[in-house]
Amino acid sequence: MRMSFVALAAPALLIAAPAFAQATSPADYVKQAGAGDLYERQSSQLVRSSKDAKIRDFAQTMIAHHTKSTADVKAAAAKAGVKAPPPKLMPMQASMIADLRKATGTERDALYVTQQKEAHQMALALHQGYAANGTSAPLKAAAAKIAPVVQSHIDMLNGM
Repeated sequence: MRMSFVALAAPALLIAAPAFAQATSPADYVKQAGAGDLYERQSSQLVRSSKDAKIRDFAQTMIAHHTKSTADVKAAAAKAGVKAPPPKLMPMQASMIADLRKATGTERDALYVTQQKEAHQMALALHQGYAANGTSAPLKAAAAKIAPVVQSHIDMLNGM
């Protein structure tokens, strides 16, 4: 039986989630939020051709919502005087994208949903953590606005 990267990495992802929640500096928050949004957009692009309408619709929603959250964080960073570098995937996210590229059909769909659940848990921890403990008021406000949207994505995923 072939184990996917996510199945093997799930315990590490759960351990890493608190690290995402502890983005102590505004620059760290901006970097991690950008990486998360980039992963969401890239992974969702890969499944837009799925035969499953629910997967396609969810992917389209992820592209739209994570494009907006990137813009919201960039705008808040500008207000805060924090440089928002172009988003870059973290190594774990790049590996997840590589796994999605290798998978096909229903295997890709299932892997996408599994990855999305993990990625959204990490994103929720990041945004909730920064909203509660961040040091930049504009970024805290953006994080507080984004967190409920991420929670709605988790709710959608749990219904799939």
